[in-house]
Amino acid sequence: MSVFRLLACLLAIGLSRPTAEGLGMNWGTMATHPLPPKIVVQLLKDNGIKNVKLFDADASTMSALAGSGIEVMVAIPNNMLGMMTDYDTARQWVDRNVTRYNFDGGVTIKYVAVGNEPFLTSYNGSFLNVTFPALQNIQNALNEAGVGDTIKATVPLNADVYNSPSSNPVPSAGRFRSNINDLMTQIVVFLNQSNAPFTVNIYPFLSLYDNPNFPFDYAFFDGTSNPVMDNGIAYTNVFDANFDTLVSALKAVGLGNLPIIVGEVGWPTDGDINAKASYAQRFYNGLLKLLASNTGTPLRPNQYIEVYLFSLIDEDAKSIQPGNFERHWGF
Repeated sequence: MSVFRLLACLLAIGLSRPTAEGLGMNWGTMATHPLPPKIVVQLLKDNGIKNVKLFDADASTMSALAGSGIEVMVAIPNNMLGMMTDYDTARQWVDRNVTRYNFDGGVTIKYVAVGNEPFLTSYNGSFLNVTFPALQNIQNALNEAGVGDTIKATVPLNADVYNSPSSNPVPSAGRFRSNINDLMTQIVVFLNQSNAPFTVNIYPFLSLYDNPNFPFDYAFFDGTSNPVMDNGIAYTNVFDANFDTLVSALKAVGLGNLPIIVGEVGWPTDGDINAKASYAQRFYNGLLKLLASNTGTPLRPNQYIEVYLFSLIDEDAKSIQPGNFERHWGF
């Protein structure tokens, strides 16, 4: 799907222009022939996309975004988290990548992503001891720089940081993963104190990919004959169920009203039997209609969900270790 046609497609499936323009887009750059940043920014502007999530703070990307009016989530890669446990280093990073762009006609930075899914089980705990100190230091450095009221540090987390027990696999039973429950509690308490959101990446496609017995229709939004029943609530799609499992996990630690951002959600178009353009279209049709309706989820009803679609373009230099589909998430 050409990015030139993106907004037209969003509008064609019933999305209002204000809702379409409230959508965010992930902009990854792991491609052998990446588009020049200025061209990408112009494409975003031409398609009415006013929020973008990055995976670093590359100077050429930031320069291209200057004066665009696009709200930006800049990022600190996982391999820099250890360095950010030193406050002076964190302060220098903020000076170099945030405050230097904080001027009229500069970059409208809204969030700083501290790492990216650092608690994935596949990382074997590599970032468990550094993520929270890095988060604290970055937010404190933002505060010291005088921008902490408008720029918030958050940690984009994979949905595997919470779950429901196998004995009661329903959203209301959601809890943070037992081996990181104390750490997650510290993080969400700090986010709440900072008025910062919880950021989660939700991938219904991966639910389907990882489990051969996963009900196919449950990955989409157009109904299922076998909903998951939870205290009288019928969950007809895994996105709502996953989101509300997180809400329940937050409630369990006393922070059920903490704002939630969906930092990544999408559907690949190649590289797997279920990675097809037709399935991607079906998924986005349902997701975007859900967002346009502002119905929220059963545990967060009548709310617009802040979402960043994944992703703007295919990235042919990404590792295919997770699956061949990994290079084919782009619009």
